[in-house]
Amino acid sequence: MQTVDAAGLQIGDDHPPRIMGVLNVSKESPYSPSVYDDPAEAAQYVDEELIGEGADIVDVGLESANKRLDVLSAEDELDRLDTAIETIESVSDDAIFSIETRYAEVAEAAIEGGFDMVNDICGFADPEMPEICREYDVAVAKMASPPDLERPGAVEETDWAARKSPDWANSADYVDQVYEALKQNGLTEKTIVDPAFGGWSEAKTIAEDHATFERLREFRGFGRPILVSINRKNFLRTIADRSTEEALPVSLAATALAVERGAHIVRTHDVEETVDAAKIGSAFTERAAVVGDGATVTELDARRGTEVARHLETIGASTDDSEAYVSRVFEVSGLDPDAAAELADVAESAGLVATTGDGGVLLGGRPDALRAAASELASKPAFAPVVEAIRTD
Repeated sequence: MQTVDAAGLQIGDDHPPRIMGVLNVSKESPYSPSVYDDPAEAAQYVDEELIGEGADIVDVGLESANKRLDVLSAEDELDRLDTAIETIESVSDDAIFSIETRYAEVAEAAIEGGFDMVNDICGFADPEMPEICREYDVAVAKMASPPDLERPGAVEETDWAARKSPDWANSADYVDQVYEALKQNGLTEKTIVDPAFGGWSEAKTIAEDHATFERLREFRGFGRPILVSINRKNFLRTIADRSTEEALPVSLAATALAVERGAHIVRTHDVEETVDAAKIGSAFTERAAVVGDGATVTELDARRGTEVARHLETIGASTDDSEAYVSRVFEVSGLDPDAAAELADVAESAGLVATTGDGGVLLGGRPDALRAAASELASKPAFAPVVEAIRTD
């Protein structure tokens, strides 16, 4: 995993999760507690409620991401940039300041005005954006998005048949599209990938955000730090049936999970609480690496064949045997001795490792072997819970 240096702030596996607090200088932004158009008031908010509560990065937005509003032009964003620059000049404490924009012209002006990094919500749709970030040697968060400045995050509205192939478009699911969108237009040496949680388009569904979060480890295949923006998002609120105002606990639970699954930056409006949640996630994350003469050996955080496939893609290898690297283990109790013996026999014939004891059966192995065992057991009602647990499709 590559470490990204953002103006001296190290971001990656070997460093603590970083917290990105949010300041909006856009009157139309939906989360009013973070919206300021007076530089002095904005600077006080940054000092006291962002940096003061533990934010490592302050992300400044010039316009709302609300898909129902008109997109601001680069000129409109530049008109608001003076407020943002005056704000960061008035801040007393130290932090890394990120400008959220889709335009290379705005990014360059912001960097010239004192900003340290860029948060590109259109995934390098402006072809000059990566060059500007390279020229100024700044870190840049790249959000998964079509190559279209008018439609940030609308990954599923991309004509994938034209951009990739009809066959790929027919077989790819939403997470595949997100991953491919991040590959479009390349990466800089200091790129941080963002899989674009939230309702960026009318076509986006809650189930798609669920799938992205469930498969977050796949994005480690880029070998770059991962940014997640999940604070009070709808796909979390619906699980617990909470309003935006009530959604802090679900955001914190998701933060700990996201860090454990590979997130390096968590973007949030609730800084103090998110700092603690990220610490919990980090404390229970294990990613071992051994460095020796000429080689570094890292244990990949991969639980699925698709996660292994992303790493195989990175090194330019075939993904055909990706599931051969994955193993899952299950303990089954409550079966009578004959059923336990039958389960062990089926498991072993399918290519799994199985051991029976007085307390039950322990079985494990590759996803393809688990699928074969599930298929064999599917017609036997006594094994219905086992089949449900070990299915990998």
